[in-house]
Amino acid sequence: MLQTQTAPEFVTLARDHISPVLGLKSDRAFVRGEGHRLYAVDGSSYLDFVCGIATTVLGHAHPAVTAAIHRQVDKLVHINGAGYAEPTARLAAELSAALPDPFDTVFFSNAGTEVIEGAVKLARRVTGRPGVVAFRGGFHGRTLGSVALTTSNLNYRAGYEPLLPSVYHAPFPDAYHMGGDEEASGLALAALRELLVSEIPGRSVAALVLEVEQGEGGYRPAPAGFLRGVREICDEYGILWVADEIQCGYGRTGTMWGFEHGGVVPDVVCLAKGIANGLPLSALVTGRALQERWGVGAHGTTFGGNPVACAAGVAVLETIRREGLVANAAERGAQLRAGLERLQGRDERIGDVRGYGMMIGVEFVTDRDSKASDETRTSRVLERAAALGLLLLNCGTHHNVIRWIPPLNVTAAEVTEALDIFERALVEA
Repeated sequence: MLQTQTAPEFVTLARDHISPVLGLKSDRAFVRGEGHRLYAVDGSSYLDFVCGIATTVLGHAHPAVTAAIHRQVDKLVHINGAGYAEPTARLAAELSAALPDPFDTVFFSNAGTEVIEGAVKLARRVTGRPGVVAFRGGFHGRTLGSVALTTSNLNYRAGYEPLLPSVYHAPFPDAYHMGGDEEASGLALAALRELLVSEIPGRSVAALVLEVEQGEGGYRPAPAGFLRGVREICDEYGILWVADEIQCGYGRTGTMWGFEHGGVVPDVVCLAKGIANGLPLSALVTGRALQERWGVGAHGTTFGGNPVACAAGVAVLETIRREGLVANAAERGAQLRAGLERLQGRDERIGDVRGYGMMIGVEFVTDRDSKASDETRTSRVLERAAALGLLLLNCGTHHNVIRWIPPLNVTAAEVTEALDIFERALVEA
């Protein structure tokens, strides 16, 4: 059994000088990462299924990404305002090629919240409309504009009012709590239509912002029928559909992009997290006509499109293609889900196992009839799993969902190892 380590000097420094607003509860201190494992100061290793909150999609110190970073650092670390850098231009072209038509134009930034803010600015400016529709339980960032769209956790919003005006929230189709995919889709689409005739006219809405699978909100996947319905409503009212693919994109859901599960195409795509395997980078992608209508100087960035981060981003896309990692995410995701469903059959406190590909949520309940959330049990399982060498995170409005976000190149053996540890954690917790 792995033993709890004593805090080294740099943890003491962190306690004294890093803001407590981050809410870090663990004193685990890591000195290196290799492959899919993190190594602590005492030599203990942990299978890392947190992945920097879904950012290290190729694991730690991936040779192709590391080599690309080193090559670029030796040539050019940063440039902005004076001209173009080769990795930035190349990644923009690679992203355009990886997305369906008409996506061919990229605005780079640093984090997911920034491209969500940019997408709202773009939509308002090009449509001349004020309204923005988001969905309950969604997470789109914590800066003042994006947090107005975020309702996954009340603490993210409390004390910051007044928030961005003309933002409206519609119900998300929560299949587990709303009677299944078809029923949930019907109810959510009906509520969305009602919102557009009773709270804000549909023709006054600039953008609809949607996660295909909600991340912080509880790893809740939107059914395919709902995605098709959203596309129809946006077309009917001339609303720009902004797909927040920040956590569910890049092969995470067993398709390259989450919206592919609905067989539909949005108008704007926001990317971040896994785009550069842990380096700060994000992208807002549209067809060229939209960004031409946005206007020169309508938005900007200092560090967005940093050459080192973009060099890493090119290596990530190349590796995903070369190693067939979208298919691997689908295959290993099916293996993981089957294993979790097997455990669900043995443990009445697991109410639901859900999600696309390798973006799987396990919801804990006090009993299956009431479906009442069990945050305490969730925390205990997480703590026990970490003590046994498996790192996982929780999510959900009530913090009672354990999220599984392994690297895209996770192996069958590692999935089996993680399931074995999780099963033991369930028993011992």
